[in-house]
Amino acid sequence: MFFSGRMERDFRVAAFMVFIMVFTGMLQAQVIPGADRTELYYPLLKGKSIGVVVNQASVSGGANIVDVLVGHGLNVARIFSPEHGFRVSAEAGQDVGNSIDSVTGIPVVSLFGSKKKPTPGDLKSLDLILFDIQDVGVRFYTYISTLSYVMEACAENEVPLIVLDRPNPNGFYVDGPVLEKQFCSFVGMHPVPVVYGMTIGEYACMVNGEGWMKNGVKCDLRVIPLENYNHSARTGIPVKPSPNLINLNAILLYPSLCFFEGTSLSIGRGTPFPFEVYGHPDLGYGNFYFTPESIRGVSLHPPMEGRNCRGEDLRDFYTIHSGESGKIYLGWIIRAYQDWRDKSAFFTGYFDKLAGNSLLRQQIIQGKSEKEIRESWDAGIKKFKRIRGKYLMY
Repeated sequence: MFFSGRMERDFRVAAFMVFIMVFTGMLQAQVIPGADRTELYYPLLKGKSIGVVVNQASVSGGANIVDVLVGHGLNVARIFSPEHGFRVSAEAGQDVGNSIDSVTGIPVVSLFGSKKKPTPGDLKSLDLILFDIQDVGVRFYTYISTLSYVMEACAENEVPLIVLDRPNPNGFYVDGPVLEKQFCSFVGMHPVPVVYGMTIGEYACMVNGEGWMKNGVKCDLRVIPLENYNHSARTGIPVKPSPNLINLNAILLYPSLCFFEGTSLSIGRGTPFPFEVYGHPDLGYGNFYFTPESIRGVSLHPPMEGRNCRGEDLRDFYTIHSGESGKIYLGWIIRAYQDWRDKSAFFTGYFDKLAGNSLLRQQIIQGKSEKEIRESWDAGIKKFKRIRGKYLMY
């Protein structure tokens, strides 16, 4: 029965995705990422000492781009790895140290741990940096913060940067509160909404053009564009971008469910369906139960480890509620707060960092409706869209 139920769910999800593709016109020519448009950037790499910012999702022609570059005789001198590491994934927030790549023997410099920005010594003897990371288009997903620090280091040390653009699976809308300066952190560095509707190449151009780096420095930046991409299409990605975003449904739910990371609840880390459920042993509603466990390389000691959590299963949410796609859904966190017995213990200090302000937390505490909260975002989103429009490439 388990397997037949799962097959039925998979069928419904597949049918929904086909409907979305037909409805939005996604059934078009295949999107070609910048990494596969080698004719546009291989000539720039020949004879150069190259640093690359990559991870396990940096694929070109079905293989990791580092292996492809080395196989073509290009001189990859140094690998820089973001949160979760390079080939072997680490849990969210876990420090990742420097190492030697076991496949190529190339030194790997971690940009998540004791430092998040390349030092002048890290860039010494490099002629250029190649950045190829799969983003998901959400402000608190840390790869855009790594991008910003790499851009800043390149600008300060006069090292050119090439960004290989990739599709944004949440690139078809803009939503959420705009980050306020006093809440700047590694999970939110710039005055952008939670969902900003830009590819990582477009985002790099915006950071550069708006002077958002330290002392207003500008990077010698070149973006290798996507082919056959547009922002109105719901575009999937071939490789999971990080250990706990394992499918497109989780990526679509991520902008809404990640707010629970700043509360006492679990969003399914340590289960087969992270970012597709939420719950807690003390939640007073929901007909779905799950028990988080440690999973090496994915979630060590996740919230509510070993405890039976009650909550909601959202794996079919977009199949059933197709009209909810394209916006942050606040109903889940509002309902959970209203149900919570000890209101003072619901939020953690991390919530305001994720929101990029203290207002969202206050609005939920005050009992504001989702409509009222969303209206408070309007002015910031409109202002951001005017900035965003200057840098859209697709």
